[in-house]
Amino acid sequence: MITEAKKRDVALVVDDSPETLRLLTDALDGAGMTVMVAMDGATAMRIVEQITPDIILLDAMMPGMDGFETCRRLKRDAGLSNVPVIFMTGLAETEHIVRGLEAGGVDYVTKPIVIEEMLARIRVHLANARLTQSARAALDVSGRFLLAVSRQGKIMWATPQAQKLLADNLPAKVSGNAEDELELPESMLQWLEQAQAGGTGAKAPALASFPNNGQLQLQYMGKLGPSEFLLRLAKDTSSDTPASFRSDLGLTSREGEVLSWLSKGKTNRDIAQILGLSPRTVDKHLEQIYAKLGVENRTAAAAIATSASRRNS
Repeated sequence: MITEAKKRDVALVVDDSPETLRLLTDALDGAGMTVMVAMDGATAMRIVEQITPDIILLDAMMPGMDGFETCRRLKRDAGLSNVPVIFMTGLAETEHIVRGLEAGGVDYVTKPIVIEEMLARIRVHLANARLTQSARAALDVSGRFLLAVSRQGKIMWATPQAQKLLADNLPAKVSGNAEDELELPESMLQWLEQAQAGGTGAKAPALASFPNNGQLQLQYMGKLGPSEFLLRLAKDTSSDTPASFRSDLGLTSREGEVLSWLSKGKTNRDIAQILGLSPRTVDKHLEQIYAKLGVENRTAAAAIATSASRRNS
C-alpha cells in the first residue's frame, strides 16, 4: 500500500550570522523541515514573494533593516499574516521583547540558542498556526461575515464575504510605504474601546452602524488575543420587514426577516448570506415559521407572507 508522503514544513531563517544560519539549518533539516535562509531583511522579502514559509525565525538585531521592521513589512502581506514569527535576540530586556511582539512576533528566544528549546517552540507554534488556519478556512466556507481588528481598528483578517462588504463601505487608508489598508472609521473606535472593556465603565451598544451605510452594522463577538478582537458584520433589514409579520403572524423580528426574504424568492443559502447567519440557523428559523403558520413548506409560507403584505399595504 502506497501512502502519501508527509508534507515537510518550510522554515525561513533570517540572520546575518553565518554560524547561526548553519546551526539552525542543520537542526531544522534534521527535524524533517525544509529550510530557506536569508542574511538580511530585504532578501527575506524577496524569498516570501516566491514561497510562503510555515514559520519564520528572525534575528532582531541586523544591520540595515532590523528584524522588527522586517517583521512589520512581512506582516503587511495578507498571505503571511498567520505565519508565526519567532524572534532570536541576544537582548533579553523587556523593551526588545515588547518591540518584537508589537511588530507581529509570537515568541522570542535568546542567544546562544538552545536547539531543543527552539524545536519545542517551533512545534507548538506550528500546531497553533494549523488550528487557526483550519478554523478560518471553515469560517470562509461557512459564509460567515466575520472579521478581526486590532485595538486601533485595523482590519487584521476577514472572511471573503466580510472583506467584500468592508471594501465597499470603508475608505482605504493609504500610507507611504505600505499597501492600502482598511481600518474602522474614527467614529467606531470609541464603540470598539467600550466593547473591549466589557463590563467596566459605560456599557457599549450591542451594534455599531457604519457612517455611510446605516443598514450595515458591527457586532462585538469577543477577544481572540492580546490585541485582536472578533467582530461580525450584519445587515439591519428590520425596516424592510412588514410589521404584520410580527403582529398578525406572531413571528419574532428575525423570523419576520427570514420570511420576508423567503417571500421574495430567496433560497435558504441566499437568506443566510443576506442576514449573516449560517444556513443551519436559517433552517431552524424556517421550522419555527412553518409551525407558527401551520404550513409544511416554503411555498405555502410565501403565499401567507404575500397575503399579509397586501392586506397591510
